[in-house]
Amino acid sequence: MSGNYKQVTRKDVAQEAGVSETVVSYVMNNNRYVDKEKRARVQAAIQKLNYRPNTIARALKGKNTNHIVFIADQIMTEHFSQLVSEMDKEAYDLGYMISLCANRNTQAFVNEIISRHFDGIIISSISFSKQYIQQLVEANIPVVLFVNRNYDDIQGAGKIDSGLYDGARHCVQYLVGTGCRHLIYIDRFSANGHFSDMSDMRYRGFVEQMRDSGLSDDARRYVITGCASQQEVMQKLGEYLQGHPVDAIIGRNDKLACIAMQTVQRAGYCVPDDIAVMGFDDSTLCQYVTPTITSVQIQREQAARAAIAMLQKMIEKHEMPEPVAFPTRIIRRGSTR
Repeated sequence: MSGNYKQVTRKDVAQEAGVSETVVSYVMNNNRYVDKEKRARVQAAIQKLNYRPNTIARALKGKNTNHIVFIADQIMTEHFSQLVSEMDKEAYDLGYMISLCANRNTQAFVNEIISRHFDGIIISSISFSKQYIQQLVEANIPVVLFVNRNYDDIQGAGKIDSGLYDGARHCVQYLVGTGCRHLIYIDRFSANGHFSDMSDMRYRGFVEQMRDSGLSDDARRYVITGCASQQEVMQKLGEYLQGHPVDAIIGRNDKLACIAMQTVQRAGYCVPDDIAVMGFDDSTLCQYVTPTITSVQIQREQAARAAIAMLQKMIEKHEMPEPVAFPTRIIRRGSTR
C-alpha cells in the first residue's frame, strides 16, 4: 500500500484549486496580493490534499517578526511624530518594534509591504487607496485604521475614531456661539492633487455642521481647496476676502490656520476682532504665533495605545477588536473671541 503512495505536489494543489502554481506559491509565502476567492480555493485545496511540506507549514503559521509598520501621509508633521512616538513606547513594552513609512500609493508599494511579513500594519492616510488597504487585509495581515475618512466599506480591519468629524463640527458650533456667521474652511494643499471630499471626516464635519447651524445648504462653496502650494492657498484666500464677507476661518490643521492668519493680517484685518481663526491638532505651533491659535486637541496618547492594543489582539489572539472612539476638545487661545 505504501508503494502506491503519491506525494502531493504544488502542481496538484494548483489543479485542485483551478489556479496556476504561481498563485499557489503566492498564497503559501504570503508575499503577493491574491484575490480573496482564489486564496480561499488554494487554502481549501491545501487542506483537502493534506499538503504539508515544511515551507507551507511555516507560511500557514505565519512568520513572527515582532515588527509593525505605521503608514502615514505626512511623516514630518508634529502630529504624526507624536503619534508614532507614543505607539513606539507601547509597542516596545510588548516586545514589538515599529517603523514609520510614508505612503506610496502604488501596487508595487503594497506588494513590498506584503512581502516583508510585518506582524501588523497601522494606517493613517487620507490618500491611500481603499483597494490597497483591502489587499493588505486579504493578505491576512492584521490592519488597524485611523478613521480620517469613511471606512465603512473596509471589512476585516480594526478602526480607531480619533474624533475628527465631531471635532470639525465642534469648531463650527463654537464659532457660531461667539457670533460668527460667515465661516470658511481651508483645505489641505497638495502638489499631487489630493484634496478633500465628503468622505474626509474633517471636511464632512464642517459641511454638515454648517448646514445644521442654518448657515448654508451647501457649505462646499465656503471651502478654499484645490491649491498646489502654500502660496496658492494665500492667493486664493486673499482673493476670497476681497469679494466675500468672512468673520471666521477654520484651518484643516494648525499650519493652515497659521497661513490663514498671516494672510488676513497682511490684508489689514485684526485677529480675532475682525476675523477669528481656528486650527486643528493643537500642535506647539499654536503657541508660537501672535495671537496664539485656538485649536482642536486630539487624544493622541490614548489613540496610540488603542492602536497597539488592537494589533496585539489581532496578532496574538486572532480576534477582531471592536472599534473605539476618542472625543476631541477645543483649546481656547487668543485667535478667537
